[in-house]
Amino acid sequence: MVVPSARLPAANKLLPCLPFPVVDLSWRRTRAAERLTRAAEDLGFFKVVNHGVAASAAAMATAAASFFALPPGDKLGAGPPSPLGYGVRNIGFNGDMGELEYLLLHSHPAHVAMKANSIPNLNASHFRVMGFSFLVSWRSALADTCIGGLDAVVNEYVKQVRQLAIELLEMLAEGLGLQDTRVFSRMLDDTDNDSLIRFNHYPTPPCLPGSADDDKVGNGTGSVRVGFGEHSDPQLLSILWSNDVDGLQIRLPSTSDEHEVEWLPVPADPTALYVNIGDLLQGHVLAEYYCSLLGGHFVWPHRRYKSFTWGEFKRAMYTLRLGYNRLDLFLAETDDKEDIDFL
Repeated sequence: MVVPSARLPAANKLLPCLPFPVVDLSWRRTRAAERLTRAAEDLGFFKVVNHGVAASAAAMATAAASFFALPPGDKLGAGPPSPLGYGVRNIGFNGDMGELEYLLLHSHPAHVAMKANSIPNLNASHFRVMGFSFLVSWRSALADTCIGGLDAVVNEYVKQVRQLAIELLEMLAEGLGLQDTRVFSRMLDDTDNDSLIRFNHYPTPPCLPGSADDDKVGNGTGSVRVGFGEHSDPQLLSILWSNDVDGLQIRLPSTSDEHEVEWLPVPADPTALYVNIGDLLQGHVLAEYYCSLLGGHFVWPHRRYKSFTWGEFKRAMYTLRLGYNRLDLFLAETDDKEDIDFL
């Protein structure tokens, strides 16, 4: 998502639901890579079908629902978010709020185990994580089922989603014509990568503890309820799965009127996955700039952005409101070009 500048007032305009770019992974590889790259450049958001991910997402939704169905006091044992953990309404450290509760976890199994052990009245063995970053819990009604079988389903889902992320990043590199097609996907192999999993739950009011009677949360006004306010995703990309609940919106690229913001509803499709280009790819994919990871620094050949480390970007991110365009902090002062070879 490309967010408007925090320094400009914006008039929100909700457009009718329109078709999204679709990348069908059953297509010929070159055709799919071309469609993916065009969608990333034009919109920064696209739909993936025939993605090969096993139909275990419903089990994941059931697992998440079992966590959110716990008594509030038990769920609070997994919080407060710092920024990882369980949170209610408060998003981040800078005053952003929304009508939701969420669970944000790092992919490392030790972190998930720690959170599981902090939740009262929940069997910590019901939390299983393998590889990418997924939390699993299930209702007591499922306690007598084959835990090993369910665990195998989840592990296979994790494996397939991670492989999908690698494939999409390599197809993007192919579409950009880069010689090193693993320039992006290689970052997922780093054991210290910041792969996260977020479960968002948007209950009907007044189910949230501490919910206000009015609607002055997030970026909403009047009768509009905002679950998770206007923001961009900081990482390379996000792979989104939803159940049959609508509500997600994306902002279209800037129009001729810089003060008008156009939002496009995203219809829920449990059979598909949606992919959102994150901040680290936005600058060089949407702006047609390449980046190379050299010594831990992202280097921008056309110098639109200064080089920065992920740590520097993350520290800046935690100081800003959700709606602020974080990449603005790293704009270069000149338009000098720098040639970089992708070997």
